[in-house]
Amino acid sequence: MSARIEDYALIGDCETAALVDKNGSIDWLCWPAFSSEACFAKLLGTDDNGFWRIAPSDGEWTTSRKYREHTLIVETVFETKDWAVRLTDFMPVRGKNSDVVRFVEGIRGETRMCMELSLRFDYGRSIPWVNRIEGGIRAIAGPNLCVLRASVPTHGENLKTIAEFAVSEGKRVWFTLTYGLSHEKDPAEIDVDEAFKDTVSFWEDWAGQLQFEGEHREIVERSLITLKAMTYLPTGGVVAAVTTSLPESLGGVRNWDYRYCWLRDTTFTLLALANGGYADEAAAWQDWLLRALGGSPDQVQIMYGLSGERQLQEWTVDWLAGYENSKPVRIGNAAAMQVQLDIYGEILDSFYHAQHKMGRHTEQDFRILVLLLKHLEEIWEQPDQGIWETRGRPQQFTYSKLMAWVAFDRAVLIAEQLKYEAPVERWKELREIAHQQICEQGFNEKKNSFVQVYGGEQLDASLLLMPLVGFLPGTDERIKGTVDAIKRELMQDGLVLRYNTSRVQDGLPPGEGVFLACSFWMVSSLKAVGREDEARELFKQLLELPNEMGLLSEEYDPKAKRMVGNFPQAFSHIALVNAVFDLEDGVGVRERARRHSHR
Repeated sequence: MSARIEDYALIGDCETAALVDKNGSIDWLCWPAFSSEACFAKLLGTDDNGFWRIAPSDGEWTTSRKYREHTLIVETVFETKDWAVRLTDFMPVRGKNSDVVRFVEGIRGETRMCMELSLRFDYGRSIPWVNRIEGGIRAIAGPNLCVLRASVPTHGENLKTIAEFAVSEGKRVWFTLTYGLSHEKDPAEIDVDEAFKDTVSFWEDWAGQLQFEGEHREIVERSLITLKAMTYLPTGGVVAAVTTSLPESLGGVRNWDYRYCWLRDTTFTLLALANGGYADEAAAWQDWLLRALGGSPDQVQIMYGLSGERQLQEWTVDWLAGYENSKPVRIGNAAAMQVQLDIYGEILDSFYHAQHKMGRHTEQDFRILVLLLKHLEEIWEQPDQGIWETRGRPQQFTYSKLMAWVAFDRAVLIAEQLKYEAPVERWKELREIAHQQICEQGFNEKKNSFVQVYGGEQLDASLLLMPLVGFLPGTDERIKGTVDAIKRELMQDGLVLRYNTSRVQDGLPPGEGVFLACSFWMVSSLKAVGREDEARELFKQLLELPNEMGLLSEEYDPKAKRMVGNFPQAFSHIALVNAVFDLEDGVGVRERARRHSHR
């Protein structure tokens, strides 16, 4: 059986990433970028194939692990009463080839260790051609090339590369695995000591830029380091997760490929980075967004590849069993072609906050937004698939209309602040129409709450964002009623479901964990309606959920007490960071900026 999702740590070089389990096995590694097919895939059910394990040869031992402070370097200690060994894993940020470096160091006593490498490409299907080179091996499968170098001898055995060696106090053994293209020269060997020093410096320098000294600085720093690791350095795109098809319910079919960039994440991501003092990363993310938006407004997608790729066709990997037999394993994401109206609000909101927080604006960029608003004016009253990308019929989702209101509102604010020529009066009219329509058709008097769809009765946790985007103040009784209703009907073991999948027809079988971002939204909403003690109590409960490495998945199963969904999940970490800033500041980070614009 695969290790549990929460058993993994993340390493990366801002171009690709790997997951290291608590027993020293790298079970997921994508090259050359997050969405590449050149990966180990033990997580998705390749039996004993597709992993790189370094561990003691035999006997029983205990393990402990941590990140080296302020870095993305993982340190795992294997230990008995007679000996202790440290395994250090990291990926240097060097911008040409991607490398994984693994050090094995004796701390005390002496023991024998074993390294096993089973390279598999194309999601576990392709066994590479391996031949020996000086100091290691090279493995080729089609366009993919990996070169293993080691400070100890290796040999082949049962389609694996093996090294058996002893370590004692003060002794160190190293391994490097480097990716390249098979038609090019082998990647140059790296100096492992220099690579380690450079990697420490890179992450310490980056973490040192954090502009936050509040109570929760440590978890904010770890979340932002995770977010940085999930940023594709060449383009500035932020990947939603480094994995695909880790299930939202164990054994279920809600298994999606999250190795893409969602427009929905734009505002959340920009605010988390900008509030943390990372203006360069926030600016790179906005630049990625501008490039992705290039083209006709009616062809805007809800997600793109790391470089802005549009073709994300979904297919299934039938030869993989899936994580704990959760099928199908999906590659690509058909939701890319859905109509989801809320993205227009997120796009306009992100441009508004980029201008407000970083002074980033040009009239040329604004003209792109004008075209988007013209298209939104034509479609905003149509049904869509909503924020949760349902695979049932399109509906009149209240949150989609809320974010259409946000789009018109932010367009007005940008134009008025910067004195750009625009149809401001028409936008104001549409803003008022949307506001009135939402209040009349999206509010259920019986429940005293806004509901998921116009005229419906089911709740939706996305509506917790209503006070945070400035639609209505937290003092409004309808907002208070919505927070109460979601607490009453969507909270499971103190955490928040997106919606009730057993009552909502969303085109899929029911069943999933609680959605962690929604739980952090509840923290912010409770603060917004004046219930700070409850907000802080919930946040305290949420801080018990990250694994010992400070990482969060997409969802959590309160009954099994396990993480579910893709991992690590950028949306969860972004929501955590923004909840901290909301708790510290007292007003939602989005609504605070909007209020400032009217002073």
